[in-house]
Amino acid sequence: MKKLLTLLLLTVSSIYAQNKEFTFSAIIKNPNSDSLVIRSKSMQKVIKADKKGNFKDSFSLTTGLYQLYDGKEYSVLYLDNSYDLDMTVAADSFDKTIHFTGKGAAENNFLAKKMLADQVFISGLDDLPNEPNAAQKIVDDRARELRSALENPEIGETFKNLMITVLTQEKKQLEAMAKRAQEAQKMKGKPSPLFTYENHKGGTTSLKDFRGKYVYIDVWATWCGPCRKEIPYLQKIEKKYHDKDIVFVSISVDKEKDHTKWKKFVDKEALGGVQLIADKDWKSDFIAAYDIHSIPRFLLIDPKGNVVRSDAARPSDPALQELLDKLLK
Repeated sequence: MKKLLTLLLLTVSSIYAQNKEFTFSAIIKNPNSDSLVIRSKSMQKVIKADKKGNFKDSFSLTTGLYQLYDGKEYSVLYLDNSYDLDMTVAADSFDKTIHFTGKGAAENNFLAKKMLADQVFISGLDDLPNEPNAAQKIVDDRARELRSALENPEIGETFKNLMITVLTQEKKQLEAMAKRAQEAQKMKGKPSPLFTYENHKGGTTSLKDFRGKYVYIDVWATWCGPCRKEIPYLQKIEKKYHDKDIVFVSISVDKEKDHTKWKKFVDKEALGGVQLIADKDWKSDFIAAYDIHSIPRFLLIDPKGNVVRSDAARPSDPALQELLDKLLK
């Protein structure tokens, strides 16, 4: 979850149109690609690097929020046809070095700050203390920091009002995330609930079968779009750590009527790791023990069968590899 709630930001993707052209230039140290992509739900603009490796273009757009991609790295931008925006960034530390100058800089430097605040928030969830007000405090601290940054007089009122709306909409979701993380902390270091489920390859497989190795568990279903989007990332993770003391287990919560669909999906997509299906979908004891109500959900168990993370980072989140590198060194 590198960028928190980007999709929420992009739901408010346009405000009004103008007749001028937006001008953009970028200098990227060690870029990931020879092209930058600026896109929203309704448009996509590809900007090619010049002979010196710099990027520059002018084009008309609708005022609103956009994503800018340099390879897999990306950021959220707020763009307007009146802007003349210059960006500098080092690709190997994208989020920490991205900076804007020119007209529109204040708004986009705020968004860059928000991205970092989101990362601090998410990383803070892993070690949230089991105290009554801890969940609320981490949400309030983030809100206070961003509200203060919005007081910059160079930030336009239209953008400011948009961000106030976004921050207000985010609050309940962030509070739920923090409370769930706090609940997850209660399981950390304790023996994991067990399971014995049907294996796609035949027979049954139990959590106890993997003692002596870390176990990364993906709870998913064939009908779950976000689950399917994580599959390519999970396959890369599996390949990277194939010779390490870790096993990757996928547990489907597909209903019994979709049992054949699950088997065919695993075959068609050539899914790796250990592919299991829960015995009673959402009502299975293991699923209920972890209080899983939405998917995908990822768990990490240590070689002794104790919980490392009851709400682990997704395969697409670089934080997962950082954790695994630390545990498996």
